[in-house]
Amino acid sequence: MNVLVAGGSGFIGTTLCAELVERGHAVTALSRSPDDAGLPDGVAPAIGDVSAYESIADTVAGHDAVVNLVSLSPLYDPRGGPSHEESHLGGTENLVRAADAGGVSRFLQMSALGADPNGDTAYIRAKGRAEAVVRESDLEWTIVRPSVVFGDGGEFVAFTKTLTTPYVTGLPGGGKTRFQPIWVGDLVPMLADALEDDAHVGETYDLAGPQITTLADVTKLVYAAEGKDVTIVPIPMGLAKIGLAAVDSLPFVPFGPDQARSLEFDNTVADNDVTAFGRDPADLRTLGSYLGLDGTDHRRTRSETA
Repeated sequence: MNVLVAGGSGFIGTTLCAELVERGHAVTALSRSPDDAGLPDGVAPAIGDVSAYESIADTVAGHDAVVNLVSLSPLYDPRGGPSHEESHLGGTENLVRAADAGGVSRFLQMSALGADPNGDTAYIRAKGRAEAVVRESDLEWTIVRPSVVFGDGGEFVAFTKTLTTPYVTGLPGGGKTRFQPIWVGDLVPMLADALEDDAHVGETYDLAGPQITTLADVTKLVYAAEGKDVTIVPIPMGLAKIGLAAVDSLPFVPFGPDQARSLEFDNTVADNDVTAFGRDPADLRTLGSYLGLDGTDHRRTRSETA
């Protein structure tokens, strides 16, 4: 299969490109400024901006499948750059249009847990509207909605350290927001399977890791991996939002009120659709294992041990 991966030079994209090449597919990585040295062997680079249709139309044409991984982080405030609406909705509209015009049949859309056109944050709303564009197309589509993805080159651990400090740190709401993080090495083979198996056409999957953990738990794990303890000081969510609103205009603060709202709802699944890809959630890698804390990080979820 001849596959174009939009966002192929990113964190998830490079891992997916390598997986697809290993499976025998011809792979092109599309990005605004591809770094040939950072791409896996056998992956062809292509320059294009999904927010500008004319820059991608010719590149998309003729491929068998398109994967849309282009995404702004839900955690960082996109001031000074493209908006969530431009990247997620506009980018998806352009890729779907180019795929339809260029004879592409398969389309894999990376969305997010909780994607909803009427959601509480700009990120969630744009992701929800982008899903509708894909579903309304004539393409053979599949939508995947992963929880937070972690791994080498990912932002989850780095963001946690940006938001906190070792030894004593404040967290909005005491860090009670729950996540179900999934390792990139577990997620990517499922993405490849979604492209290869026609049984996944027309399906939407919520994908998550084996363990439900709070932001406070994640903070403690991250610093434990460095041999440091941390005490969490709860900051009332209302007070946190007031403080973030006060610094929202400062360009060096990478976190604004919209990002604070994202910490008011959980990022977990009721039913983990990794089973649709023949995976047992209990066999997936935990964040603690990734951080080298095997002895303190079990594979059962909080709900299973409550």
